[in-house]
Amino acid sequence: MKRACVIGWPIEHSRSPAIHGYWLKWYGIDGSYTKRAVRPEEIETFLGSLAAEGLAGCNVTIPHKEAAFRLATEREDSAAAVGAANTLWLDAEGRLCAANTDTYGYMAYLTLKAEDWRHRTAPISILGAGGAARAIVYGFLEAGVSEVRVFNRSTERAEALAAAFGPRVKVYSWDERSRASTEAAVLVNTTSVGLKGAGSLDMDFTDFHPDCIVSDIVYVPLETGLIRNARRHGLRTVDGLGMLLHQAVPGFEKWFGVRPEVTVELYNLIAADIEAA
Repeated sequence: MKRACVIGWPIEHSRSPAIHGYWLKWYGIDGSYTKRAVRPEEIETFLGSLAAEGLAGCNVTIPHKEAAFRLATEREDSAAAVGAANTLWLDAEGRLCAANTDTYGYMAYLTLKAEDWRHRTAPISILGAGGAARAIVYGFLEAGVSEVRVFNRSTERAEALAAAFGPRVKVYSWDERSRASTEAAVLVNTTSVGLKGAGSLDMDFTDFHPDCIVSDIVYVPLETGLIRNARRHGLRTVDGLGMLLHQAVPGFEKWFGVRPEVTVELYNLIAADIEAA
């Protein structure tokens, strides 16, 4: 039986077992996917014991993503660009390999929900400058976008992100997030503002281009304040749940040998779980 898991500290909140469990059942695979609470001081020992524990690999969540990247022997470009890994697997030689599938997950869902997002030659606006922002900036640059604008409360952190990716990434002050995004093709919130309804981004969408797509990677609740505000102004929106589902695809394929499909049924299953909670 093939086995994988998700690790973090804490880990109770993770919905990864529900996602992978759905696919294991759907494809009739003899396998398991569980949660493992791993303390920060235990991460190196745990990753070194994957083979001994019979694990093909694992997903990695807070606070282990940077450590997972550091401890991996082989790193895909997606992980190197972000400096963090959320997906680990053992290759045929037993080497620990790392990827960051947030880039894939975000771009796959954006393209699914708004295939025409690139039909205008316009900047992309990113709110936040953390690990998720790095993954998404990388995705847009790989897609050929000519300018990405980053807005963050800490200018220093935003400038570090821009320095890592080069001249196509421009840093703006947090106070400019609305007026410097009016022509944006896509605006993405990568911060935790709006999680469980807490806080507000105070975006003013009044003068935004009508074709702008507003996206939020927060998925609890499914309709965040940002998404609700954008819809009130007639803008198209992309929720955060799809990114969560699509980022799980590459890992499942690595561990269980089947590339799974993100179905409407799976989306509705996880959405119902979020709403019930």
